[in-house]
Amino acid sequence: MSFLKALNISGSALTAQRMRLDVISENIANIDTTRTENGSPYRRKVVQFQAMDGRNFGTALGYAINRNSRDVQVDGSNFRTAVGDKINRGFRNDFWGRRPEEGGVIVSDINEDETPFRTIYDPTHPDADEYGYVLLPNVDLLKEVVDAMSASRTYEANVTALNSIKTMASKALEVGR
Repeated sequence: MSFLKALNISGSALTAQRMRLDVISENIANIDTTRTENGSPYRRKVVQFQAMDGRNFGTALGYAINRNSRDVQVDGSNFRTAVGDKINRGFRNDFWGRRPEEGGVIVSDINEDETPFRTIYDPTHPDADEYGYVLLPNVDLLKEVVDAMSASRTYEANVTALNSIKTMASKALEVGR
């Protein structure tokens, strides 16, 4: 793998996690928004990621095993064949042995969470119905904080990987002196 390709992969992950953190911030900012432009409460948004080359985990793993494994025997066949058969049985797309054109991750979609709205009884609220109930957004602060921590840790891991790649490139240039 070239250094530039590794930098692109880490960079794409940083961009995707940044988008995820932005959406989480929007969710938290609208935790009490009972009326949006369409008249309903705010709906929680969720970021969906996709591999840049459109392949799923099984095909990417299959490619990595096919490319990197040695001829280890497992149940009478080599390791690649044994694991590859299991992967191909478990996943629909078969890109076995095909070299990926790109690597990394992109934000494929930002979906609205379809969980039901929360309701509270507050007859003095301006958005209360005739019975005094108010629909509140389906945003759960605890869930958003956990998602933010996960996105933050993933971002930090990618920064660490990016710094390691830069250090390796720098050391490789020093070898040539």
